Amino acid sequence: QVQLRESGGGLVQAGGSLRLSCAPSGLFPFNMPMGWFRQAPGKEREFVATIRFSDAYHADSVKGRFTITRDNGKASVYLQMNNLRPEDTAVYYCNGGHSTTYDHPGSYWGQGTQVTVSS
Repeated sequence: QVQLRESGGGLVQAGGSLRLSCAPSGLFPFNMPMGWFRQAPGKEREFVATIRFSDAYHADSVKGRFTITRDNGKASVYLQMNNLRPEDTAVYYCNGGHSTTYDHPGSYWGQGTQVTVSS
C-alpha cells in the first residue's frame, strides 16, 4: 500500500520561506511522477508543481518563487517556497502517480500539511 507523508508546513510571515517534504512508502516506483497541489478555504484544490521524469512544471502563480525538486535515491519530493504571500495560505497535498497531463493529479495523496502566511 502506497503512502505519502508530508512535512514542513507552518506559519510564516509574508516574504518568508518554507520547505515542504514528501516521502513515499510502500511499493512506489522511483520514477513515478510526483507533485504538489493546494486547497485554500472555500476554493477548489489546484495544481502547484509537478515533476514528471526529469521535467519540472510550476503553476504560473508560483513561478519564480516555488521550486520543486526530487531526490531520486529516496523517491522523495520537495517544494521550496520563497517570497511567500498571504494568498499562498492553503493546505498543501503531496500527490503521486501517472496522469494525463502535468497539472492533473495522480492516484495517490498525502494527508496534507497546513501553510499559513501572515501579512
